[in-house]
Amino acid sequence: MDRTTEAGRTAADPPTPDPDRAPVPGAAALHRAADADVFALLRGLETSRRGLTEDAAALRLAEHGENVAGPARRPGRAEQLRRALAGPFAGLTAALGVLLAVADGIASAAVVLVIAALGVGLRLWHEITLDRTTRELRIRAGTTVTVRRRPAAGSAPRDSEIPPADLVPGDVLLLSAGDPVPADARVLRGTDVLVDQSSLSGALLPVPKHPPPAGHAGPPGVIGAASLLLAGSTVTRGEVTAVVLATGPRTHAAELAERAHRPRPSSTVDRGVRAVSWALVRCMLLAAPLVLVVNGAVSGDLQQALLFAVAVTVGLAPELLPLIVGTTLLRGATRLRAAGVLVTRPDALHDLAAVDVACLDKTGTLTEDRVVFTHSVDVDGVGDPGPGEAAAVAVRFQSTPRDGLDDGLAGAAPEGAALLAHGLLDRVAELPFDHERRRAAVVLRDASEPGELVVVRGDPDTVLPRCDRVVRAGGTEPLGPELRRRAARTAEEHRARGMRVVAVATRRCGAHDPEPERDLLLLGFVGLLDPVRESAAGAVARFRDQGVAVVVLTGDDPAVAEQVCARAGIEVDGVLDGPALDRLDDRALAGELHRTTVFARLGPLQKERVVSALQAGGHTVGVLGDGVNDVGALRTADVGIAVDGAVPAARAAADIVLTGRGPDVVGAAVAEGRRTLGRATRYLTVTAALNLGNALSVVVASAVLPFLPLLPAQLVLQGVLFGVAALALPFDRVEPGWTARPRTWDTRGMLRFMLVLGPLSSVFDLVTFWAVWRFLGLDTPEEQAVFQAVWFVEGVLSQVLVLLLLRTRAGRPARPVLLTVTAVVAVGVLVPFTGIAPVFGMVAPPPAVWPLLAAVVPPFLLCVAATRPLYLRHVLGIAPAGEDGAR
Repeated sequence: MDRTTEAGRTAADPPTPDPDRAPVPGAAALHRAADADVFALLRGLETSRRGLTEDAAALRLAEHGENVAGPARRPGRAEQLRRALAGPFAGLTAALGVLLAVADGIASAAVVLVIAALGVGLRLWHEITLDRTTRELRIRAGTTVTVRRRPAAGSAPRDSEIPPADLVPGDVLLLSAGDPVPADARVLRGTDVLVDQSSLSGALLPVPKHPPPAGHAGPPGVIGAASLLLAGSTVTRGEVTAVVLATGPRTHAAELAERAHRPRPSSTVDRGVRAVSWALVRCMLLAAPLVLVVNGAVSGDLQQALLFAVAVTVGLAPELLPLIVGTTLLRGATRLRAAGVLVTRPDALHDLAAVDVACLDKTGTLTEDRVVFTHSVDVDGVGDPGPGEAAAVAVRFQSTPRDGLDDGLAGAAPEGAALLAHGLLDRVAELPFDHERRRAAVVLRDASEPGELVVVRGDPDTVLPRCDRVVRAGGTEPLGPELRRRAARTAEEHRARGMRVVAVATRRCGAHDPEPERDLLLLGFVGLLDPVRESAAGAVARFRDQGVAVVVLTGDDPAVAEQVCARAGIEVDGVLDGPALDRLDDRALAGELHRTTVFARLGPLQKERVVSALQAGGHTVGVLGDGVNDVGALRTADVGIAVDGAVPAARAAADIVLTGRGPDVVGAAVAEGRRTLGRATRYLTVTAALNLGNALSVVVASAVLPFLPLLPAQLVLQGVLFGVAALALPFDRVEPGWTARPRTWDTRGMLRFMLVLGPLSSVFDLVTFWAVWRFLGLDTPEEQAVFQAVWFVEGVLSQVLVLLLLRTRAGRPARPVLLTVTAVVAVGVLVPFTGIAPVFGMVAPPPAVWPLLAAVVPPFLLCVAATRPLYLRHVLGIAPAGEDGAR
């Protein structure tokens, strides 16, 4: 397995999130502030350790505005309408309505414009419904933050509580354990400070924060700077005094979150729809003027020539495309909502169908975002409950707030043992965890024995040097060189397996020992893990079955990420960490992608870079994330997916929001996306091909017929009936094998099939023309209404039945499909015999038409059936002989 990590570090070292090579706006200023001399920093901010005066704070509040990044942007009605009008044929249909009003009367134009309005209305209704569904009634708690300010210049400072919105740059901020960090700030003074910034970095455990050592430059970035407190993080331990550097939309988190509102790059599906749409538009632009010129020259009747040209345009335009595609998307979104998946961008369902790489964040997505006790061992690696029980007792007696690691250690002993310890032991003193010492100690008085009991837990590298004896095989031994090496190997083996390792040691001493952490007895080691979600392995297996590769993007340590992947069933081919990634140019990174599964120690822009590189390599990428550090990647991806509990910025950037945190429902969403795309593909392919055939028939008729074979209004009605039949497609099954692999709009394959089915349809239209002339004698302008009624019925029968026929091996049509098709066929056959026939310029045909239709339609359907292998291979990408039970 290939493994590329930062030189000079091992996989077991604590993670140090690397900042992005190309910082977001303001990051450079924050980095300068992180290492600046405190007096120069305060002077530059025109403040002091005593804080701002109230007047100065008020002026700055007016200048900088409130410390509010702003809620996720909700689109207004105008924006929702704009999105609804963004369909590929909305403008074309409106233009077609205008042409019909000029050439064929208001009635025809009204039908087309009503259809266009229905398509736009459906999309608008979906936008409004979605906005109502996703709107969160957020009640802001009346929280305050402690700042140090002075009533006036020269007066003594005082600590007061103010709303976080009133913070300004230069304020001196006082925070303690449990306080959220309300703005970007530089640490002035801190006591054993730990900060949880997992939503920014992706690292699970809190990180230490302290003023920068004199003359020492920190890591080249913002998130990894130990002297910076960033908005969106939380103090989990200690007390800290800091000076505010940036507020509101100028904070690092807000600037990252702003990436959620960038325009999304067009996806492969968007490009495919546009390609087919423009192919039809080009046909219109070529055929309509040609017909206008040819028929005008032959007949000398400009109005008739214009009608022929408009008929060609109507014949090519799939008027109901926005409505049909919108209905299939809405049906898919409704099914997913019932499964706990909220689709915020309907077109994302089609993009989901094409996803072939899923980029998963580790913390909170694959794992449960907590640390749990797994086991404890002695120096030889043999299971021993002693170290775990001692560590749990020490945690239960500590007075400082617990962090995630403490919570994990607390679970290492049965509750009964803890109760017994509380009955026998009393806390005497405590040495809290310190990131310089990297260990914690608690001194206890034992009611059953004289003296005091010291329990030390911490990093093995700092605890082992303080031990001179070890518990082994039920007794104690001196901790000689050989046993020290063995103990170090045991700890290293657990680290290599992705565990977080804590060494535990004790000592019995007299009262008030000034050095309680010396001459310790090593009990052994405690192993802890970030537990993998129960659903993770099943989700990964389903991705594999669906042909979707899994890539892990995390800010955590490579070894931890590898271990999580192993438990989730992800085969790791290679590992690349952030610093190593930064040393690669785009070409070198492209070469690493195919052999890398885990990208670790990544910053936000590094995640974006990986996603962009995958897209540049021809992949359609879906990203699952929940933190501010994932926002850019979510927006860059073809499909962004936010899990439950994600920060608001991540939800705003995502196209799909899961109501459950686990990735298991994503597989169901992918399958539904493929089914939705399959239904839309079937409609667009069949209707575009048949419309091409209609247009070709009209072009030929314009040269040989003294009248139109179908009036524009009749073509519109025929298209409407076909569209009504297609409206049942969202309830239909899809072809076996369609959901087995990623799917895209295969534009070339669809165009190839159009060039086969379209002319084939036109040939049978011409056969119908000839039969009507030859056997029914309908060849004069006075008989055109009967001629048009015959061709209208033939068109409805053939087109609707072709839609059913090209379902291929999708099984028996769903009941809604059968009922709808039956109703449409009945209406299409009966329209010429009803009272509305004159409205559309038709007259009931004679009984002799039925044998003629029986002679033409079945052979046409048999020829269409012969094109199935072409349809399967070039449109659906399914081997004709392959049988698969996928629904």
